[in-house]
Amino acid sequence: MRYLPKSDTERREMLDAIGVSSIEDLYAHLPDEVRFQGSLNLPPGKSEYEIIDYFAVRGAENANQHATFLGAGVYHHYRPVLVDAIVSRGEFLTSYTPYQAEISQGTLTAIFEFQTMICQLTGMDVANASMYDGSTAMPEAAMMAMRITGRNALAVARTVHPEYREVLGTYTRHQSVRVRNFEYDAETGQVDLASLEQVLDESTAAVLIQSPNFFGVVENTKQIAEMAHAKGALVVFVFTEAVSLGLLEPPREADIVAGELQSFAIAPSYGGPFAGVIACKEKYVRQMPGRLVGETKDASGHRAFCLTLAAREQHIRREKATSNICTNQALIALMATVFMALYGKRGLRELAEQNLAKAHYLGGKLWRRFKGPYFNEFVAATGARSAGEINRRLRDVKIVGGLPLERFYPELKSSVLLCCTEMASRADMDAVAEAFGA
Repeated sequence: MRYLPKSDTERREMLDAIGVSSIEDLYAHLPDEVRFQGSLNLPPGKSEYEIIDYFAVRGAENANQHATFLGAGVYHHYRPVLVDAIVSRGEFLTSYTPYQAEISQGTLTAIFEFQTMICQLTGMDVANASMYDGSTAMPEAAMMAMRITGRNALAVARTVHPEYREVLGTYTRHQSVRVRNFEYDAETGQVDLASLEQVLDESTAAVLIQSPNFFGVVENTKQIAEMAHAKGALVVFVFTEAVSLGLLEPPREADIVAGELQSFAIAPSYGGPFAGVIACKEKYVRQMPGRLVGETKDASGHRAFCLTLAAREQHIRREKATSNICTNQALIALMATVFMALYGKRGLRELAEQNLAKAHYLGGKLWRRFKGPYFNEFVAATGARSAGEINRRLRDVKIVGGLPLERFYPELKSSVLLCCTEMASRADMDAVAEAFGA
């Protein structure tokens, strides 16, 4: 709703029209004890010049010139200027849900291209038109797996992002769902297959893994999928670093893929908004939540697009719906679409190779906690210095350090999760190594 300022004369005319003498008369029916009679403790209004000056001062306080080695689900990648130039166009920026296909072909075409490119990246047959973010996509994929199998237990790797697992706990808390966590191998940082074997049984609907996992280690998806499928369970493959898909083998062995596209030209923005996605094999498409855009023909026989398979709560009876998420991140997903179209297959691979090379350069200078293969994140041991001391040293030279892992993994005290993207310079990486005492 727009704010429409009114003059005193206009307010007087409205009061006269409804037959009251003052605004206070509108609340005369309320007892005195529930009415606020004083004045709000708010500062006086400011002019536009004062407001601009205020935010200029506040903005100068931000650490916006710092290099960063913080990842853990939100990554500092380069954002091509073309992305904002396109998504800021009025045709996209002001559009709403494309329910009327005859006037929404531009938006529907962009979403269809988004779905197509996500399928190419993930090796799946069909993708939806985005979820809120990766942390909601994962539990939605888990619920989808339970509907498909008719089972009520989930096996979740402890190497899945801890905050994603917290959201899953919120989803399952009151649904009589059993969530079983299985461990990681202390040497490699990958899934402990013996631990997975212990939690798998005939009631398991899905095995949830992340690769690269929260420690940055690449999982053996094929072997995990074989174990899950042998018990009749589905595999939900989760990713938080989408750039890895430009280099690593697509998770074709999985049944459902759920992930976060923030790395594709979506700014960190203090944690959102982002764009999650779910992709799956075609035989499971009718259980997929969210919006899907399909290809059809118009009355003249020309290629056209429309929303299809709308099984959301907003469209059908609640008890028959696949999800109560009744919207999507179309504008944010458009950023990812522009990014993918701009980089292309070769460009995305080159970007991924830069991330890989820089992470392995820094990783070679530090003591890595795990020996498993890694992409652009790894866990480093802090040695004699604490994580807090290291990060304070880095802040002094305008570098944001890594994430101390003790908060999520008490057994990994004195360990820090570091991330190197294409934005990391050799000088900054050397400074990080020096702060660790390497």
